Amino acid sequence: MKKKIALLLLILILIGLSAYFVFRPKENSNELTLYGNIEIRQVDLSFQVSGQIEKMLKEEGDSVKKGELIAILDDKDYRSNLQKASAEVNKALALSRDAASKYERQLPLCADSTVSAQDCETLLNTRDKTKGDYEAALAQKTFSQNQLDYTKIYAPEEGTVTVRVQEPGATVAKGQTVYTISKTKPVWIRAYVNETDLGNVKYGQKARVLTDTIDPKTGNHREYQGYVGYISPVAEFTPKTVQSTDLRTSLVYRIRVYVDDIDEYLRQGMPVTIKINLVNKGENSDEHSRN
Repeated sequence: MKKKIALLLLILILIGLSAYFVFRPKENSNELTLYGNIEIRQVDLSFQVSGQIEKMLKEEGDSVKKGELIAILDDKDYRSNLQKASAEVNKALALSRDAASKYERQLPLCADSTVSAQDCETLLNTRDKTKGDYEAALAQKTFSQNQLDYTKIYAPEEGTVTVRVQEPGATVAKGQTVYTISKTKPVWIRAYVNETDLGNVKYGQKARVLTDTIDPKTGNHREYQGYVGYISPVAEFTPKTVQSTDLRTSLVYRIRVYVDDIDEYLRQGMPVTIKINLVNKGENSDEHSRN
């Protein structure tokens, strides 16, 4: 009895395996499957002058728009420097006008030698010197104004705050990171193509990008449309982090697949699957220069 049961189980297993190999979905030879990770450009933001932070206007995870104010330094000293520079400009302007007026009044007397040549030369040099002092004062005022403007940080691009490094009250040096922001665009996938498949991939080629996340609305993996925007001209060894069925020492070429329909579900470092149709390679995109 036990032998019959064991034989029956063996037959069922063999039938199941046969059905699997006969009816399993066949790999599409016209479609290249690659694996990669989402990459988003990040930027470290800092003040261009040193000082004590007065306000930090964004938290981690907050969205920012291009040109939005996100951090402020205590600017009392910088305002004082600007006021002093403005006063120096007014003073230099008055001296320059006075010297120019004296020279113009004495110019006819210099022409007929009523005033000595030495005095005339002194008047000319004084006029030129005071004019130079005025221009230097203007430059110093512009510098002081720039220093005052540098006490504020504005978002350079639309994005999301990923790291808030400092807090109000902290004293920071020039160039010390205050925020790290991930830019909204561009978003691309870093992937690697084997040398044997390289001849089937070209710039502008359309690609489907699938994440491991199931969209609750459709019940399928989230899918995005993209295109090949960069192909490395240099071969390299497969990185250890790359998922591949080939040997780790195989030479591959790095590519970037840019995503067109970006949304908030694409995250830095997220693993994705790329499907490239090798039959219909699509049209070249002018945007492939974004590498």
